[in-house]
Amino acid sequence: VGKKVQAIYLWWHKPVIDKELLQSLPNLKVIANSGVGMDHLDLKLVASFGVKMANAPRAVSSSTADTGMALLLASARRLVEVHNISISASMEYCEADILGVKVAGAALGIIGMGRIGYKIALRAKAFEMNILYHNRTQRKVQEEQAVGATYCKKIDSLLQQADFVMVVVSLTPQTHRLIGKRELELMKPTATLINISRGAVVDQEALVAALQTGVIGSAALDVTSPEPLPRDHPLLKLKNVIITPHLGIKTDKTSYMITEEAVENILAALNGLPLPSEVLPS
Repeated sequence: VGKKVQAIYLWWHKPVIDKELLQSLPNLKVIANSGVGMDHLDLKLVASFGVKMANAPRAVSSSTADTGMALLLASARRLVEVHNISISASMEYCEADILGVKVAGAALGIIGMGRIGYKIALRAKAFEMNILYHNRTQRKVQEEQAVGATYCKKIDSLLQQADFVMVVVSLTPQTHRLIGKRELELMKPTATLINISRGAVVDQEALVAALQTGVIGSAALDVTSPEPLPRDHPLLKLKNVIITPHLGIKTDKTSYMITEEAVENILAALNGLPLPSEVLPS
C-alpha cells in the first residue's frame, strides 16, 4: 500500500520515520505529530523528500502548563513524602521535617517563554509568584505586563534569582544539556529545578551530584533521559526528587484535541492549503 499513503499521523513517536520508510512512500505529503516536540524527527531528511511536517502546539499547551504547575506545587509542599507518611503504619513524623516552601511571593524563573511558558506564567501569577523569564526573544511589553513578568536577557541572571526554575524549551543541538554543572551551581541552594521539556536538556549526572551535595534543594521531573530510567538509577533513590512518567499532555480531552489538530493539518496538506501548525527545518 506504499503508493497509496499520503499522510502519516505520528502517535508517541511511532512509526519511526527513517530514510527507508520515506523511500517506500513516494506519494507521502505530510507527517503530523501528536505533540509539540519534534526532536524525534530528522526534519531536514523529511523535508528533502518534499514532505511537510506539523505538530500540535495549540492542543498541548494548557495540559503541559498544568503539569508544570502540578510538579511545582507537589515539590514545594512535599506531597509525595507526606503521602507516604500518611499511609504508613506508624504515621510517625516530626512537623519540622515536613516543612514545605511557600509558593506565594516566591520567584519563578521560566526558561523558554513560548506558548507553554506563557501559560505557566499566567498560572503562576494566580499563585502570586514573581515571574522571571529567559527566552531567545523578549515578549511584547503588554504580554509581560499581563503576567507581571521580568525579562532576563542572560540565563545566569534568572538562575541566580529564582526559587523555582522551570525548563520549557524544545530539544535542539543548542539546548542539549542547557542545564549543566555550571548552571546548577548558579542556582540558590534552596531552589527547585522543574523540567517539563525533554530529559536531555538537563545534564542528569550533574543534577544527581547537585541534589546529593546540596547545590540545589530539589527537582521535579516529568522527563528523563532515557524514559523510563533504569531501575537502579540514582535519581530514583533521592528523597528530594519527584519523577513522573512524561505526563505532560496525558489527559482525555487533550488526546482528542491533538488528534483534531493533526487531522486539520493533514487535510490542509492534502488539499494544497497552508498548514496551521507547520514545522520547518531550521
